[in-house]
Amino acid sequence: MNIIDEISKIGIVPVIALDHAEDAEPLGRALREGGLNCAEVTFRTAAAADAIRILSQTFPDMCVGAGTVLTPAQVDAAVAAGAKFIVSPGLNPTVVSYCVEKNIPIVPGCSSPSDIETALSFGLDVVKFFPAEAAGGLPMIKAMSAPYTKVRFMPTGGINAANLNDYLAFPKIVACGGSWMVSKDLLAARDFDTIREKTREAVRTMLDFKVVHVGINAENEASALAIANLFGAAFGFGVKVGNSSIMAGKGVEVMKSNGRGEKGHIAISTKSVDRAVYHLEKQGIEFDYDSVKKDEKTGRMKVIYLKESFGGFAIHLLQEA
Repeated sequence: MNIIDEISKIGIVPVIALDHAEDAEPLGRALREGGLNCAEVTFRTAAAADAIRILSQTFPDMCVGAGTVLTPAQVDAAVAAGAKFIVSPGLNPTVVSYCVEKNIPIVPGCSSPSDIETALSFGLDVVKFFPAEAAGGLPMIKAMSAPYTKVRFMPTGGINAANLNDYLAFPKIVACGGSWMVSKDLLAARDFDTIREKTREAVRTMLDFKVVHVGINAENEASALAIANLFGAAFGFGVKVGNSSIMAGKGVEVMKSNGRGEKGHIAISTKSVDRAVYHLEKQGIEFDYDSVKKDEKTGRMKVIYLKESFGGFAIHLLQEA
């Protein structure tokens, strides 16, 4: 998996300005425990290179990058410290050319068609959109995506829990950069417990798990219909007969034969199945990849079952409609 693909799976890139390099280790631990194994350490402070070095050495699997990189010298310092990718606020041809020549992943800041065309001239197809909200937000990204169909964006600037999923719902968005879980005040107070909790909340907001329906196993179609009719009579749910199951309302699916799970299955929706699988696997949850169903247009997963059943129910993730 290349670095951009990994960033896409992670979904949120915490943008960090550290004044004290010794805070890097507890910060990295808080981010990881909160569910984000990623950090963009900005070269806005003198501690940036040392912070990147500490994060990279302490957490070798962490996706650590350098942000606000303005010169080739800063590129060298960041890479020497262990940075796996470079992010710049604007598109400096000197910096971009230097990174491209050295095969260093770079995501330059772009906010106009001219910027994008310059990025394309360097062979890049992923750019940072900055400052996102001030530069027109999601409508501007969508407008620029129309003529530049191969370009993907990593918006940063004004992204927060309230608008995160609006951005991520657009398929041309790789991930979002943000600092609301690692604000200056929290870093200054060294409140790593709150940073961990805010990071966890950000991940939960992004994945947005919801129980969609419960599937009940029945022995045959007649039994399934009888069960569905019970729900219909008791709660006024409409009963709809399908090929392999019978729906009672939107939340109860009665299978015409014993399917997955001893008792049945539970469908849980998420904003992105691909992203959810990545994050849940980091928690040790295993998936049955033989159960995957993909969207024919996008190639992204829309259904996958967990290997383990919960209380006799098979569990599957479902792409939110």
